[in-house]
Amino acid sequence: MSSQHKDLRLDQDTLQELLLGPWAEDRRQIRKIMEEPVFHHQFNLTKEEQRDLTLKQLHELADRKLIGKAYPTEFGGKENPGANVAGFAEMFHANPSMQIKGGVQWGLFGSAILTLGNEEQHRKWLPGVLNLELPGVYAMTEIGHGSDVGNIDTTATYIPENDEFEIHTPFKAAWKEFLGNAAVHGKAAVVFAQLITQNVNYGVHAFFVPLRDDDGNFLPGVGGEDDGFKGGLNGVDNGRLHFTQVRIPRTNLLNKLGDVDDTGKYSTSIPSSGRRFFTMLGALVQGRVSLATTAANASALALTGAVSYGNQRRQFNAASDIEEQVLLDYGLHQRRLIDRLARTYADIFVTNDLLEKFHEVFSGADDTDENRQELETLAAGIKAVTTWNAMDTYQEAREATGGAGYIASKNRFNALRDDLDIYTTFEGDNNVLLQLVGRRLLGDYSKELSNPSFKVLTRYVAERAENTLYQRSGLRRVVQQVSDVGSDRRSAAWLKDTDVQRSLFTDRVRTQVAEVAEALRPVAKKSQVEQARVFNENQYDLIKASKSHAQLLQWEAFTEALEGIKDDETKKIMTWTRDLFALSTIEDDLGWFIEYGKISQQRARILRQYTNRLAARLRPHAQDLVDSFGYNQHHLRMDITSGVEQERQDEAMEYYRRLRASGDLPVPEKVYRARQK
Repeated sequence: MSSQHKDLRLDQDTLQELLLGPWAEDRRQIRKIMEEPVFHHQFNLTKEEQRDLTLKQLHELADRKLIGKAYPTEFGGKENPGANVAGFAEMFHANPSMQIKGGVQWGLFGSAILTLGNEEQHRKWLPGVLNLELPGVYAMTEIGHGSDVGNIDTTATYIPENDEFEIHTPFKAAWKEFLGNAAVHGKAAVVFAQLITQNVNYGVHAFFVPLRDDDGNFLPGVGGEDDGFKGGLNGVDNGRLHFTQVRIPRTNLLNKLGDVDDTGKYSTSIPSSGRRFFTMLGALVQGRVSLATTAANASALALTGAVSYGNQRRQFNAASDIEEQVLLDYGLHQRRLIDRLARTYADIFVTNDLLEKFHEVFSGADDTDENRQELETLAAGIKAVTTWNAMDTYQEAREATGGAGYIASKNRFNALRDDLDIYTTFEGDNNVLLQLVGRRLLGDYSKELSNPSFKVLTRYVAERAENTLYQRSGLRRVVQQVSDVGSDRRSAAWLKDTDVQRSLFTDRVRTQVAEVAEALRPVAKKSQVEQARVFNENQYDLIKASKSHAQLLQWEAFTEALEGIKDDETKKIMTWTRDLFALSTIEDDLGWFIEYGKISQQRARILRQYTNRLAARLRPHAQDLVDSFGYNQHHLRMDITSGVEQERQDEAMEYYRRLRASGDLPVPEKVYRARQK
């Protein structure tokens, strides 16, 4: 490695400001407060003790008014949804159970009342939500339908004689399941149910339903079960709820989007049932944005631990007879951690962009139907990839730190990974969310070709046919190979070119979407059964296209972030980091790029070599890159980042130095035998 690469300096302050994004001060405020032990997770507690601790922590948050920035000023909020989510994401490193239980209370239960209720309902319930006098449940998911919210079976039937709704779960599959606050603490719930009036089902609506009295006992008709010990987040009291003909006042319908008068007549401000349904799920969008942002932060936390340890822990005498080698000097270790470090930067930049889009919509700055739909699509795709990435990062970080990383009470990888696990199915299973993205991509592709003139359509078909022939015949490969003969440098230059990377990512998305669209087109006017069959045959490919789209968004966000870096040396290091993200992502799907002629065999070979070189080039800067995340030992609370490992290594090296100097160091057997010959 040339000295010019080692001698480059990374400006951590500039980089940290870029990473913290538009709500940097809000992040710093919460991050600083989360250093206090009162908010920290504690080990060796029973499930019940964890729940008690988490509830106390929520009261501490409420008492200090550290929550509710998204709420109206009349309730003590700041009407700043972006700042609210940014701060929420900084609570993960303190105690994930506290973060998620707070998310249930203020991000789901309270937000549903805020976004779906009227002003009178706001004044009636929101003060209690915010000060935690009214702990609540977001009762949407059912055992029988999971992510398929539109087909839930709980009903809310209007009874005109009593001016009441009757909430009813007709069978066990309709029980509300996996609900935070439901097992013990919840006093009321926002219950999602099929609204039925005058024998017409108007689809899913939300209702405020009291659950327990002040002594914690279920009210008549309400029942439930405790979900018990879970794989993670055991400070959250998840449980099931069911309702047997529970009567509530008609005015408990959260009626901003749809209402029923005392005669039973239904009215709505959104005539489209589909659009009304997705608007009703707005709190889920906030949840997805919050989970994506948290997942990116969580990956940063894990890599801070693993890279710091890799810079201190020594193992095997690879390059010296008297000194073992630091783990991060091994090429494989670099690819294991620095690849994921590059990806984590991409995750952070793309979630910062997502957070800005979220703020536009939920602050009212740009709450158009089109922008809201775009937010839903972005949140679904980005939440999927960032939560998957976080799970992968924690597993690799744990393995890269060996037995030290496995000691949960000292290094937290296992505990945090277990708490993160549920993020992949929170607010929608990731694969289901990517299917939502895929349908939007197909819709956009269809619009692009809808009602074109004959000449435009003919030109498109001709260009596509010509391009397909070009790709499949190998002509593109031949052109690439001829231009690259005898020049690895030329191939490498091509791979790190920004326009080339953009083209590779965008071509992959467009080609994958187009192939699914073309497979579906012949059955567009056939029976529903036939359409479902063909869609199912192409579902896997659609999910791949959606994931490719999310990775394109990551690359675009990273590339845009580079434009904001003014320091030349920092920009150079970060450009290498962006290139490593791009090329390692392409490497993971290299078979597709070769099959479709996007990359020649020659360039594929150079790609693997150049990606290794990029990781090695970034190795001297790896510690600066993780330190730029801004976590200190109060946030990390890991022995492997405390300096203990470095002290052990220094002690061992000093011991052997003195032993060698004394002349008493035993001679290795192989040296002794060589001397005897």
